Amino acid sequence: MRIALVSPYDFSYPGGVTNHITCLERYLREMGHYVRVVGPASKVSNLFNGQFIAIGKPRPLPASGSICRVTISPWISGKIKDILIRENFDIVHLHEPFMPMICTTVLRMSESVNIGTFHAHAGSPGYEFGRPLSTFFLKRWFRRLDGHIAVSRPAQQFVNKYFPADYTIIPNGVDLEHFSPDVAPIDRFGDGKLNILFVGRLEKRKGLNYLLEAYHQVKKEFCKCRLIVVGPGTRLRKKYEKIIASEDMKDVVFVGHVNYDELPRYYKTADIFCSPAISRESFGIVLLEAMAMSKPIVASDIEGYASVMTSGEEGLLTPPKDVSGLSQSLMSLLTDHTLRLEMGGKGRITAAKYSWLRVSRQISDFYQETIKRTSTRHKK
Repeated sequence: MRIALVSPYDFSYPGGVTNHITCLERYLREMGHYVRVVGPASKVSNLFNGQFIAIGKPRPLPASGSICRVTISPWISGKIKDILIRENFDIVHLHEPFMPMICTTVLRMSESVNIGTFHAHAGSPGYEFGRPLSTFFLKRWFRRLDGHIAVSRPAQQFVNKYFPADYTIIPNGVDLEHFSPDVAPIDRFGDGKLNILFVGRLEKRKGLNYLLEAYHQVKKEFCKCRLIVVGPGTRLRKKYEKIIASEDMKDVVFVGHVNYDELPRYYKTADIFCSPAISRESFGIVLLEAMAMSKPIVASDIEGYASVMTSGEEGLLTPPKDVSGLSQSLMSLLTDHTLRLEMGGKGRITAAKYSWLRVSRQISDFYQETIKRTSTRHKK
């Protein structure tokens, strides 16, 4: 099959959707499919071994408590039309298909079999952009989708409120070869202290402020521990560093952005992975990465996370914003080596169910089924 994977987001910045597309492209290509990734990139370099088709200049826009980098220029229709004619794709697979402008323009112009994957759980800027127009423009474009995928039950329930349809749930995947326990840990953190790891952008919805409060409590009772914070963000980092200084917290290390190749070593270094996000997580890719690395988890009991892990099995879930519950869960694992090993082992087994090899095969099968189902409407 000739497949286009279309992203609205800047491929020069890390994110759940771009990571999803990156892994999917690799596995579809290894199956023998012809694959091109279409999207914006502020730094193209040699993305996808030169098989990346760059469109538009991405701009940072605030959305859902985060910053999304998308192309908002309306002057991209001509280039998209040329690409679609030249490439003659069998499948155009749009991720967050109602995000302006690339996805909406491609969906409007594509004559291929169109598949939409919906990643968001709440506050999607695409929906907010389109709500006043949804009775006309977005619903008209929605009818151009031949197949509908949601990455989780929470994502399916969210999008179904706006656009009722038959959604197939195909989850995010995890690269078990990349996130392997066989990698080497970071040497400078191997001093005998137990390491608690946070991975995520420094945004309010990721809940790091609650983890800092919980860690402050934990440190008073269990001094031989450290908090390692991995992820981009400068504005809130300064605020967090002021809190740390004012409370005289010890052993909190901000690493900043870590590239994808280096990230498994940080998971390997961790004794516990903690993700205290307060909302708007449709899935929990970081949980899968930690589980693939056989690490026990402490996380917020939100829908997206609860759809991936079970409290008491791969780790412990606590109510969001519950500093006391968070600190108690961390203490339970810090003080019980056997429990950490048991939960980490169960996590690795769970992660295997989400291998990208398995997920990409599900998606490829979905393509074939959709082509067959719509064959009378799509004859080239």
